[in-house]
Amino acid sequence: MPAGEPSLFDDPQPRRKAPRRSQAGAPGEQAALSVTELTGRIASELAGLGGLRVEGELSGVKRAASGHVYFELKDAGARLSCVVWRSQVARAVAFRPKEGDAVVASGKLDVYAPRGSYSLVVSKLEPVGVGALLAKLEALRAELRDRGWFERSRPLPAHPRCVGLVTSRDGAALRDFLRTRSLRWPGHPVRLAHAPVQGPGCSQALAEALGRLAASGVDVIVVLRGGGSLEDLWGFNEEPILRAIHDCPVPVVSAVGHETDVTLCDHVADHRAHTPTDAAQLVLPDREELLERLDRARDHLARAVDRRFEDVDQRLGRAFASRALRGPEWILAQRLERLEAAAARTAGSLARRLSDAGERLFGTRDRLERNSPRARVGRLERRLERGGLRLTALLPTRLDRSAADMARLAGKLEAISPLAVLGRGYAVVRDAEGRAVRSAAEVQVGDQLTVRFAAGEADVVASRLRGAIPEVESDSGEEPNSKAGSTP
Repeated sequence: MPAGEPSLFDDPQPRRKAPRRSQAGAPGEQAALSVTELTGRIASELAGLGGLRVEGELSGVKRAASGHVYFELKDAGARLSCVVWRSQVARAVAFRPKEGDAVVASGKLDVYAPRGSYSLVVSKLEPVGVGALLAKLEALRAELRDRGWFERSRPLPAHPRCVGLVTSRDGAALRDFLRTRSLRWPGHPVRLAHAPVQGPGCSQALAEALGRLAASGVDVIVVLRGGGSLEDLWGFNEEPILRAIHDCPVPVVSAVGHETDVTLCDHVADHRAHTPTDAAQLVLPDREELLERLDRARDHLARAVDRRFEDVDQRLGRAFASRALRGPEWILAQRLERLEAAAARTAGSLARRLSDAGERLFGTRDRLERNSPRARVGRLERRLERGGLRLTALLPTRLDRSAADMARLAGKLEAISPLAVLGRGYAVVRDAEGRAVRSAAEVQVGDQLTVRFAAGEADVVASRLRGAIPEVESDSGEEPNSKAGSTP
C-alpha cells in the first residue's frame, strides 16, 4: 500500500483504549483475548501471507465518488471483497472491468477491525477471459435467437380487466408497482402469483407462477424483480421461465432489474420495462386521463347535439317560411308552364324531323329515278342514236378519202409491179424448184424450166446454152430477169 494511503478499514475516529482482560480464570485455563487483540493477531497473520494472486469472477463492480473501485471476486464456493485505491487505479487496471469477467487480482489482504472483515487490496488486475456465467448466458442467448424467441411483440391491451404479477410478495418491486397503481388507477384489479426471485430453483418457481396466472384469465402478466448482480438475476436467464414466457397465451412484460440490467427475459417477453414503476405505467391506464377524455367526449357530444338541434330548428323555420308551404298553387302553375313549353318544343322538333325526313325521302327518290335501269337504258339509247348520226355523216367522207388513198396506192403499186415489166415483153424463168434463174451458167442442158409471161406460163427444156447474159438490176428494185429467147 502506498505511503499515506488510508487502509480500507482504517477507523477515522480515535481508537479507545481496549478494556483490560479479566485476570480471573480457572487454573491452567488460557487467558482470554480481547476482540481487538484477536483482530490484530489475525491482521498480523494475514499480513504474513505477503503478496497474493487470486483468480475469480468479478461481481458488483462499482466506482465510488472518491475514485476508489470496489468489487468482489467469487467462485462457486466463496466471495472475497476487493478494492483498488484511487491512486492505483490507473496502474492496476489496464482494461474496463465489468460484471462476470474472469480476472486474476494481485495484492495483499487487509483487515477492517470495526467490522471484523477482511479484503484484498489490489495492486494489479488482469483479465483471464469471459466469465463462466457470461459465457453460458451468451450461448443461451444465441440459441434462443436461432429459435426465433426474440421476435415476438404482441400489443398490450389498452384497458386490461386484470393484471397478473409474478414476483415475491416481500420484494420492493411489488411495493413500487402497487404504489404506481395507486397513483394511476386506485384499486385496479391485480393478481399476484408469489415466487422466489433469487436463488437455486427460482426459475422453475417463476415459470409455475406464470403458468397459474395465465390460466386464471388475466389480460397481461408482468414479471417483476428489483436490481442486483448477475448472480442475483441469473434465475431470469434460465430456460424454465423463458419457455413459460414464450408459451404464455397473453402478453408478458419484463420488469427485471434496473435500466442497466438486461436479462434474457427482457428479450423473450413481448415488452420490456426498465423498472417496476415503468411497468405499472406501461400496463395500467391512467384513470384521471381517461376521466378527462370522457369529460371532453361528453362535452363534444353535448355541443354536437346542440348544434344538431339548432340546425334542425333553422331548417324547420326555413321550411315554414318557404313559398311552397305558404301557397303550393304556384308549383302546379309552374309545372304546367314547363309542360306546355316542353310540348311546344316537342311539336316543333317533331315537325322539323318530319320535314327533314320528307326532304331526305324525295332526294332519295330522285337519286333512284336517276340511277334506275330504265333511265340508264334511255341515256345509252340516246348516246347510240347520236353516235349513229355522227357515223352516218362521217361515212361518205371517209369512203371518198379511202377511195382516193386506194387509187394513189394502186398507182404506186402499178409503177413498181413486176407484172408491168412482164407486160413490156419480159419473162421470168424459174427452175424446177421454183428459183428464179438469173444466168445461163445456172442452167444445164436438159433442165426443166418454167417461163412466166405477162399472160400465162410455159414449160421448156434447155437444149442449148450460149454465153451468159449480164445481170441487169431493175430501177424498181425487183428481181432481175433473164431473156430466154429473142428480144420482144
